[in-house]
Amino acid sequence: MNFSILTLGSASALPVKGRNPSAHILDIGEQLFLLDCGEGTQMQMQKFRVKISKISKIFITHLHGDHYFGLSGLLSSFHLYRRTDKIELYGPPILRDILDLQFKASNTNLSFELDFIPIEENYIGKIFEDKNIIVETFPLQHRIPTHAYVFRQKNIKRNINKDFVEAENPPFEAIRSIKNGKDFISESGKLFKNEDITYVRKDLSSFAYCTDTIFDPSIVPHLEGVNTIYHEATFGNDNEEHAKEKHHSTAQQAAKIAKMSNAKQLIIGHYSSRYDDLNVLLSEAKEVFENTKLAIEGQWIDEFY
Repeated sequence: MNFSILTLGSASALPVKGRNPSAHILDIGEQLFLLDCGEGTQMQMQKFRVKISKISKIFITHLHGDHYFGLSGLLSSFHLYRRTDKIELYGPPILRDILDLQFKASNTNLSFELDFIPIEENYIGKIFEDKNIIVETFPLQHRIPTHAYVFRQKNIKRNINKDFVEAENPPFEAIRSIKNGKDFISESGKLFKNEDITYVRKDLSSFAYCTDTIFDPSIVPHLEGVNTIYHEATFGNDNEEHAKEKHHSTAQQAAKIAKMSNAKQLIIGHYSSRYDDLNVLLSEAKEVFENTKLAIEGQWIDEFY
């Protein structure tokens, strides 16, 4: 199952020409998850031809406007499109009250079920699991309660060693049974233990979405085993003290988190409007963590190691 991510919005609090507030589409096996929903997100979806009918879950990190002001508009559009499929919405508990008030004021009764899953301020742990993935969350240090989200692919079935298949030529039903963890007995009566003829994949995709946050090495244990990390990089080294005051991170600090976490890839975004040339931020991050990429609106990143 492949992971890929599309940036819809890469700006921080103040949008600038060519950069919209925070929003990303995470595609996991053609199931689309929306990460944050800044103002104008649904217009970006139209621009970049995102099939919004495939969005099944929305994850809001915190309630600064650049991360959720587009949410009620998007949900209203779902309603106008006569959507009937349920939407799962994850976010701070008060978000439910905000949406209820907005829809009450407009006398809107949504055409679909909105299943709201509140994320309490200090909660750490699993919030969703199906046969393919596990989603976990943990708090970040920002000016208001903020959470990161981690998506991990599950190893659903074991893989069979090719040498065993070539030597024993097991029938189809036996192959399916072996993948589900069963032992195998050959026609000659020889027993093959499952652990001797199968292996567990080590290259499963995983992704962590960390925005907004001050530089905080204490989050590293929560990123264990994650191969691709998105980490905010609002400022460059020239504004390190300002980043600390605003509870944001620099590009180089994001790179330090990726390096300490033994990640394989870092994506930086949430850029301050003061940076016209994003290559400045990219260069500073690469000094610490070489495999760093910029979140560029309209571009998919599908190399999830």
